[in-house]
Amino acid sequence: MSIHQNLLGGPEPTHLRENDEAARLLGAESKTPAEVAAAYPTYSLAWALLAEEAFEGGRVVESYAYARTGYHRGLDALRRAGWKGHGPIPWEHEANRGFLRCLAALAAAAGAIEETEEAERCRQFLKDSSETAYAELMR
Repeated sequence: MSIHQNLLGGPEPTHLRENDEAARLLGAESKTPAEVAAAYPTYSLAWALLAEEAFEGGRVVESYAYARTGYHRGLDALRRAGWKGHGPIPWEHEANRGFLRCLAALAAAAGAIEETEEAERCRQFLKDSSETAYAELMR
């Protein structure tokens, strides 16, 4: 018997692949999120950082665009990792955080432009994907 058995019968958690080079550029190389997004457009964390920065700067439409880009690039990566449109996307797995942060940023930006249904859909998607991410990001 496996100690990692899913007792609820739902899909297994999805873990995105790490992108060590993009992470290194953001960290050790101190490249900007825009530089990293340009070099690695599939790296959702760079888009999340751009979206968060734009939102904090009052550039809500720009934030929405960045978050939507990272969200869609993240969905593509999730599908490549075997995700079937539902199931856990754990916050605890570092590589998942970019997508989850884009989802939270998209919820915030959609709410700010009064796209209420989209904001609620994104909040619920975040909560369904990772309760931990929801608690961390939707403060």
